[in-house]
Amino acid sequence: MILEVVILDVIPSREKEFESAFVEASSIIASMAGYASHQLQHCLEKQNRYLLLVQWETLEAHTVGFRGSNEYQEWKKRLHHFYDPFPAVEHYEMIFENPK
Repeated sequence: MILEVVILDVIPSREKEFESAFVEASSIIASMAGYASHQLQHCLEKQNRYLLLVQWETLEAHTVGFRGSNEYQEWKKRLHHFYDPFPAVEHYEMIFENPK
């Protein structure tokens, strides 16, 4: 499993608009092959910062499958205009997990 991690800085005062657009756009990413789950978290210290975490079965499911799809073009259209600056995307794989 691959974890996509993205820090999203939204244009100040557009946070609620972004949150609504994100909820609506969530069905796009959730419909993709190789998608497992995603969550959006809001930063407590910076009002306009969010953390997007997406679980993919493989790196290619995100970088080739999703980003190369027509669905990604719709995702971009709905969400990318909220970001300033444009976010960097990183991918991680699990090395160790300590179950409770």
